[in-house]
Amino acid sequence: MRDFDKLWDFNHPDETERKFRSLLVEVQHPAELDYKAELLTQIARTLGLQKKFAKAHEVLNQVESDLTNTVPRTQIRYLLERGRVFNSSARQEEALPLFVEAWKLGCRYGEDELAVDAAHMLGIAESTPERRMEWNMLALEYAERHPNASRWLGSLYNNIGWAQVEAGNLAEALDLFERALQFRQGQGNANLIFIAKWSVAKVLRLMDQTSKALELQLELLKEIEQGAESDGYVYEEIAECLYTLDRRMEASSYFSKAYELLSHDHWLTNNEPDRIARLKDLST
Repeated sequence: MRDFDKLWDFNHPDETERKFRSLLVEVQHPAELDYKAELLTQIARTLGLQKKFAKAHEVLNQVESDLTNTVPRTQIRYLLERGRVFNSSARQEEALPLFVEAWKLGCRYGEDELAVDAAHMLGIAESTPERRMEWNMLALEYAERHPNASRWLGSLYNNIGWAQVEAGNLAEALDLFERALQFRQGQGNANLIFIAKWSVAKVLRLMDQTSKALELQLELLKEIEQGAESDGYVYEEIAECLYTLDRRMEASSYFSKAYELLSHDHWLTNNEPDRIARLKDLST
């Protein structure tokens, strides 16, 4: 793992960009071409996460100009990040062949983590649920067989779990989310454990195990009250549980808090306006 990979904070890509750019200034020697190129791909990724897609492509153009002189790992990272920028800007048809090429090169050259990354991106970018599931399962199988890619297991359990929710296979989804939670607990990352526990609770509610779901969400609320970052999705789930249990007076304050937080989520307001409207309606 490159030293700059440890600096990633996906919740704050602007701060990560600044850290990466400060490292870039220190790269001067021609022998560090691969390091510099890889670092530039990650700067492009920070820009993509900030929706600065044109700037991200400009940075990747710098990498592309030297690509023939770099090692396969650098080429794979270039393909991944160019693909991610296309995918994030709703240009999936241009992203897909880049991810496929990154997958093939990763497998060929033993870059196991990057190979799984490419397969997992195909599990996001493909146009049909069936194709997305195929790639996710392929990524999971590969990660389970290659210890160097094992860090991907938590993400893959989570992604496949949500695909199973989408397909209506709730028991299968619950099993995957519980495996994800166990994996995250082994890693010891509090934020990832929080997300995994929320996912277990969410699917329990969908399976009509509402009281158990509420118990887990209230545990997460206690973590928020003790200093964890406020999370509108936790308030939303608590509200939905209380509403289902016919505790609607209690639910309204949680719907209100969920609306206060989630109405500022641009992805949610653009893609699920009815969900935001429901939170507002039930908060009164």
